Amino acid sequence: MEIKELTLEEKIGQMIIIGMNGNYITDRIKEMIKKYKVGGIILYRKNFSTYYEMIKLIKDLRELNKENKLPLFISIDQEGGRVNRMPKEIKNLPVASKLAEGGEEIVRKSADITGKILRKSGYNMNFSPVLDIENKENASKAIGDRSFGESKQEVSKYGIITMKALQKNNIISVIKHFPGHGATKYDSHHFLPVINKKIDDLENTDMYPFREAIKNGADAILVGHLLIPSITGIYPASLSRRFITKYLRIKNRYNGLIITDDLKMKSIRFIYGADLAVKKAFEAGNDIILFRFNEKEEKRVINQIINYVKKGKIKEARINRSVRRIIKMKEKYNVSDDEEIEKIDIDEINKKIREIRISQLGHD
Repeated sequence: MEIKELTLEEKIGQMIIIGMNGNYITDRIKEMIKKYKVGGIILYRKNFSTYYEMIKLIKDLRELNKENKLPLFISIDQEGGRVNRMPKEIKNLPVASKLAEGGEEIVRKSADITGKILRKSGYNMNFSPVLDIENKENASKAIGDRSFGESKQEVSKYGIITMKALQKNNIISVIKHFPGHGATKYDSHHFLPVINKKIDDLENTDMYPFREAIKNGADAILVGHLLIPSITGIYPASLSRRFITKYLRIKNRYNGLIITDDLKMKSIRFIYGADLAVKKAFEAGNDIILFRFNEKEEKRVINQIINYVKKGKIKEARINRSVRRIIKMKEKYNVSDDEEIEKIDIDEINKKIREIRISQLGHD
């Protein structure tokens, strides 16, 4: 696919991943796919009750998108532990901290199981692994046991193993939450965390696992809503052009996808509002904007961005750079709306998960 084949509206649409509110496809979702040509959907456990319902939903979403020029990212954030989006028929893998206790082989096996489940079920993108470093002195409930540990080397090692296992299963691994949520005790779902570290300190600690992952072929990075006053000013990293351009693109020589954390989070909505947040997210250089607004807000902010580009307030060349990366990634992973969903053998998968649970948790 050549970028010249896409209209401006189609290009803007490709840069957006939206969420669903319920367990069926509403008129809102139909319009977002058919009219606004969104690039992807993120699914949560609330969107289905059973494995069959999950499979059917993914098939239906793909079918809706078939007339569009580019296939959908069907994404999820499936970590295991307390961040588990799978239907109840599938047993839950242990949290990252427990997997790390089992060493490299356990981490690799677990990530491989997750990759196979997702791929065979129709997904092509997973917002995992967490590369945040746990800091027990400044404990963040948002991260905590979701981290592979307190050591930057351990987090890097296990994070890269997980990332590569997902990639091997043809799942785009989105590492998160750059530049590192472990540096703050606040949860960006509710408050805007402030990081008062100097950039040199951040680079030597919290950014280290991300830098190592980039060296090892990271395809996509999620930028957190983390305020670093000395670097990002009054905006968090996710909305800061200086931070994304200088510290992620240039300094780390990174040319993969950059994705915002969900702009619906209270820390963003209450401080900046939907309109300003989306505008700043586009201006900052993010390739994909993740949001789960209401129908009225979604239409307004999308049309607003289209108008900004038409008026030259946001350069179309900047939009084109992101869309080229998106097209490249969809082609690299053979993302397709026509791909047959194989389905998993739930009993066989549960048997493998049970073995890991017993080894790491002492029970199944």
